[in-house]
Parts: sequence; structure tokens; C-alpha cells
Amino acid sequence: PFFMSPFLYFDYFGTEKNERRKKGDSPLFFSGCRNSLRNIMKKHRNPVPTVDIIIEIEREDGQQGIVLIKRKNPPYGWAIPGGFVDYGESLEEAAVREAKEETSLDIQLKRQMFTYSDPKRDPRQHTISTIYVATARGRPKAQDDAKEIGIFTKEELHFPLAFDHQKILADYFKQRKPECEKHDAQN
Repeated sequence: PFFMSPFLYFDYFGTEKNERRKKGDSPLFFSGCRNSLRNIMKKHRNPVPTVDIIIEIEREDGQQGIVLIKRKNPPYGWAIPGGFVDYGESLEEAAVREAKEETSLDIQLKRQMFTYSDPKRDPRQHTISTIYVATARGRPKAQDDAKEIGIFTKEELHFPLAFDHQKILADYFKQRKPECEKHDAQN
């Protein structure tokens, strides 16, 4: 069995070394690869998980639209509500939380749409965003990171959006088109 006393450690090949462990040496690593692992950990960085939520909602004029927020913080501009996934939180939990924090809406998730991972999608850092489509009732209110809030139809989206949200919404409307035609045919 593997046994490690505070005064013994093993080199890369498992050879016992009868030396006092140096302060900071971990008994969980072999001495020969300890520095290699530290170097790998220093150089290796993971993308940060995020969620964005396309919230479908009825406007006061009766038209269906989607909620967008105008960001308080850089990068500025209009964006789909969303944010970072907290440690210990599922993607679905993060989507519900972020929607509530930024729009004050209680949402019902309909489906996961797609995941976007272009390293250049967020100018601050490399993020991977999972997109959810949700529905909500009521009137959204700008909160948290949102400076302003609005409900927009597809035809009104003729302005630049933050991040890669222009592409995300183009994909959303492309996927939604057959669904809308099917709904219109039934009515």
C-alpha cells in the first residue's frame, strides 16, 4: 500500500527518498513530476461557462418579442440576458437566476438551443455560452447588470448587439421559422 510519512516522499519512479519533505511539497505528488504539474497548472486555463436566455414574451401591443438588456458594464450595448455560471450551480439554475437578476422575470425554460464557444465571442475572456429559450409573463424591469430593458420583435433588431448575440439571434430566428409557420397554419 502507498504510505507517505511527513519525512518520506517518492521520486518520479517511486523510489523512496529518506529526506525531510520541503515545505510546500505535497505528499500526493511524486517529487519528479511535482514541478511539471505546477507548470501545467500555471499555463493551463479553461474557458468560463456562461448562459444566455432568449426570453419570449408578449408585448403590451400583443406582439410576441424577445427581451434584451442594455448593459451597464463593458462590453456596452444591447444583449441577450445572461451571465456566468456559479460554482455548484447547474446551467439551468444559472439561466433561471440570471434571467431573474437582470429582468425581474420568472421564466420557464423551454429548451436548450445551442452552445457557442468561439474564443473571441467575449472580449473580456474566453467563455462558452449555452443558450436557453424560455417564456415569461409580466413586464420586465432592468436590474443588476441591466441599464435598460426592452422587448423587441425580429423586425426591430436593426442595431448591433454585444458579444456574438447577433449570430445567436439569427440562429434562433432560423430555427424558429418552421415552428412559426406551423403555428400560423393552425390558426
